[in-house]
Amino acid sequence: MTEIETAHDTQRWDFFIAHAREDKDTIAQTLAEALTAAGVSVCYDGFSLRPGESLPQCIDRGLACSKQGIVILSSYFLEKNWPQRELDALATRVANGKNVILAVWHGVGFAEVREHSLTLADRTAVSTAKGLDYAVQRILEAAK
Repeated sequence: MTEIETAHDTQRWDFFIAHAREDKDTIAQTLAEALTAAGVSVCYDGFSLRPGESLPQCIDRGLACSKQGIVILSSYFLEKNWPQRELDALATRVANGKNVILAVWHGVGFAEVREHSLTLADRTAVSTAKGLDYAVQRILEAAK
């Protein structure tokens, strides 16, 4: 049995947060903390990375063991390859009939997201421009 298979038996999360490293301090960590305070479980590398585990292993485990993914779309996210791989993994689950992607726009608008991906631009999203509390409430409502 692999480490990921073992994790399936031991831990599950309500949300996996996909983000660019540059967004960790400005939105990802505070969002993870706010969602946790609201009573949901969150797979976020700052909380979920186990001793001796690599970041890719943590991400694979989180993607496999989370009900839904929150994708923080920012200019940093849209420029990088690694967050796109996380999004692709979540998109595979959507293709299998599960609505698992919740988009959070952080410092970007429709035009920037559309330029990167028509599929993402067409998806219902919440913007952090209205504040963290608003974003958390919308995420919790969408997850019901």
